[in-house]
Formats: sequence, C-alpha cells, structure tokens
Amino acid sequence: MDVYLGLFAVSFVAATLLPAYSEVVFAGLQAAGHDPWALWAWATAGNTLGAALNWVIGRWLLRFQDRQWFPFKGAGLKTAQRWFQRWGVWSLLLAWAPVGGDALTFVAGLMRVRFPVFLLLTATGKGLRYAVLLGLVGIGRQLWSSS
Repeated sequence: MDVYLGLFAVSFVAATLLPAYSEVVFAGLQAAGHDPWALWAWATAGNTLGAALNWVIGRWLLRFQDRQWFPFKGAGLKTAQRWFQRWGVWSLLLAWAPVGGDALTFVAGLMRVRFPVFLLLTATGKGLRYAVLLGLVGIGRQLWSSS
C-alpha cells in the first residue's frame, strides 16, 4: 500500500506547478511487477487531484486580480480568457501535457470553469495518458523478456 500512496503523492505533486515526474515512478513500479491497474488508478487519482488544487488556487487568486503581484495583468488576463474561450473547456483533455498542462488547469480556475466539468475532462485526459503509458511499458516488458 505504501508504494501506491507514494505514487499517488508523486502524481499529485507532478500535476501542480512544482517539478515532479510521475511517469518515471509509474513505469518503474510497473516494471517491478506491481499491479498495473492499481498503479493506473492511484496515479490518475493523484494527478487529477493535483490539477484540482491548481483549479482551486486559480479560482481563489482571481479575487486578487487588481493587486500588483497578481501573475496576470489586465491585457494578459484578457488574452488568456480569449484563448480559453476559443479552445473551450475541451482543452482540459490536454491537461496531462508536460508543457502547459499545469498552467491550463490553473487558468481553468481563473476562468471559473464549473468544477464537475473540469474534473471530468481533466480526469479523462490524465487517465488516458496513464493508460497509454501502461500499454507502452507492457509492450516494452514483453520485448525485453523475449530477447
């Protein structure tokens, strides 16, 4: 159980604005023979909840948009709003992306995306990413063991 909680924690941190690489831990644990579906569930849950933290922070920080330290100024915030409105909430399916995915979940909070919609789309994208990784590591193990 400690292994899965550790994966959950790394996956959670990896979804925030802090640097962490849950894919490496995920693949290593799968290669070590841990239950692949349990790994998938724990990693997806941790990564999704980490993204939810970004959403909450974005939503909370919006009340400070008139402060000098706020990370998005008037024009920058309007640009982010236009971009998000152009691509819509469906862009949250890409919240798993290593570049921009974490910021996307933060911006979703700023843009007041309804939380159930945010959670569904983000969890779907992140779950699919870990499912693909599950398959790739499985294929790699088969190729490695047959040679």
